[in-house]
Amino acid sequence: MMMPRALAWRGTAALLAAFLTAVSASAASLKVEPMTVPEWKAVYGEVKARDTVPARARIGGTLEQLKLTEGDTVSEGDVIGTVRDDKLDYQIAAYEAQLKGLNASLENARSELERGENLNQRGVMSNQQLDTLRTQVDVVVNNIASVNANMEVVRQQLREGDILAPASGRVLQVPVVEGSVILPGETVATIGSGGFFLRLAIPARHANLLEEGASIEISRPGAEGEATGKLVKLYPELDNNRVIADVEVDGLKTGYVNQRFLVRVPIGEREAFFVPENAVTTRHGLDFVTVALGGGETREKTVMTGGNANINGQTMTEILTGLSPGDEVIVP
Repeated sequence: MMMPRALAWRGTAALLAAFLTAVSASAASLKVEPMTVPEWKAVYGEVKARDTVPARARIGGTLEQLKLTEGDTVSEGDVIGTVRDDKLDYQIAAYEAQLKGLNASLENARSELERGENLNQRGVMSNQQLDTLRTQVDVVVNNIASVNANMEVVRQQLREGDILAPASGRVLQVPVVEGSVILPGETVATIGSGGFFLRLAIPARHANLLEEGASIEISRPGAEGEATGKLVKLYPELDNNRVIADVEVDGLKTGYVNQRFLVRVPIGEREAFFVPENAVTTRHGLDFVTVALGGGETREKTVMTGGNANINGQTMTEILTGLSPGDEVIVP
């Protein structure tokens, strides 16, 4: 695939051509030889969150309060909403009433035990009857402990009405509104965390040409120049006859998940001719390059040009046809 004009080429292939320059008073000649350059495949990459974590309600009830909306940033452990179940308040009130009755029964049982101990010391009450009174006190004490434990369970459920952010990140979706009736485990918000990366879908015919660790070029509208990334993962399963790949980009900042960027992926190498940009002149829609013939003679050749590339800090133009290896190109 031809590179777009004015794109900066950062290919890692070594130059096969040696540029031999002979300087004169007004111009220089450049011997052109083929050089190895990467073959690029242009695809679109979509911005994805590394981790997509749902924030779920731990109890069922009415969503009494919702503190976030799409696009907000949250930290792990933040309270993002509150679910309230009025039945829990009624259960606590019932347990508190039971405790009042059990405390009264405990007070009475202890009084009976105290009188029984006095009677037992005077020989009026048998030891068996005294043991029965002690058992009654123990039963009431254990009943109180049981009610307290049950009430603590309900109080814990009340505390679990607070919906917590499971991870730090950005809120992607909020599918509910305040006042909604939700069930335990229902998703209240979806949070994208762990940073962002680009996900590519590359035609399967290029699968054997892809390598993890390859450098990727990314075109971002509004950004200066081209960004680069690294192909970090190739998934073994094809999706709709396409290879799924993840690209890591340092400092990838985007306002939208699923935003698409034009990405160029290296899928091989090819040989190409390059000359300095100012060696090409255009007249009447045709491109010309001046070639030295020897003996001080020169001749213009009609060429077909491709895109521009930045090679070793100099803007070079690719020549598709019209030049042969060893041609001496006159460079103004």
